[in-house]
Amino acid sequence: MPRKASTGKFKMKTHKATSKRFRLTGSGMLVRTKGGKSHLRRRTSKRTKRLLSEMIEVKGTKIAQRVRRLAPYL
Repeated sequence: MPRKASTGKFKMKTHKATSKRFRLTGSGMLVRTKGGKSHLRRRTSKRTKRLLSEMIEVKGTKIAQRVRRLAPYL
């Protein structure tokens, strides 16, 4: 079996925390999870807890550029 052709000298390393927090949708939209889900949720309402599970689109273009630089194979 022939080897794959080398595309470059180095591979980029993925920033693991970024790859766990962000996803790329099929249409190319960058979405993120909400924070504040780990503890102290006993007093919050069910509606608030349900809203925490949603994914939100990343609005800022500079933040999206930084995420794509940190996780190039996302």
